[in-house]
Amino acid sequence: MEDQILINRFLKNKSEKAFRALYKKYAPRLYNLALKLTGYDTHLSEDALQEMWLIMSQKLSGFQGKSKLSTWLTGILINVIREKRRKTDKEDFLSDKDDSHPEDIFTEGFSCTQFDLKNALVQLPYGYRQIIVLHDLEGYKHKEIGQILGIQEGTSKSQLFKARGRLKKLLLAYQAKNI
Repeated sequence: MEDQILINRFLKNKSEKAFRALYKKYAPRLYNLALKLTGYDTHLSEDALQEMWLIMSQKLSGFQGKSKLSTWLTGILINVIREKRRKTDKEDFLSDKDDSHPEDIFTEGFSCTQFDLKNALVQLPYGYRQIIVLHDLEGYKHKEIGQILGIQEGTSKSQLFKARGRLKKLLLAYQAKNI
């Protein structure tokens, strides 16, 4: 309900106070999501977040409330990041192509405590990273992920299964190297 009041105030007279309240409420979580999706590229994350807020301010009148505002904003952010990745010719979205080498993240003297989710996420293809971040880290349900990414619920489930398999490979490769 609070979001709807802020939305109405912003739409009525472009209230800076309402915009700042929405920003304060959602920006930290969205920035953290952007960091995870961009492989912890702070410049790209900040850029994407700024662009997302610009798009939100232009398209907020079209928000129908069929989903939570946070879900709608997440969808905009993901589309911005996807477009920026296309422009920079990075990995394909939801690619099954396996050109990563799990052992690449392991260097001499690498200890078990240094292997963390951040390193593993960076090694995942972007599509896998999106699904695992949205589902396992952000807590979205497959139906919501489908809405956000414009994919079927079953595709979300399948991609999550594959992403978890890739993480398992990373862990097994690390374990084998340190036996």
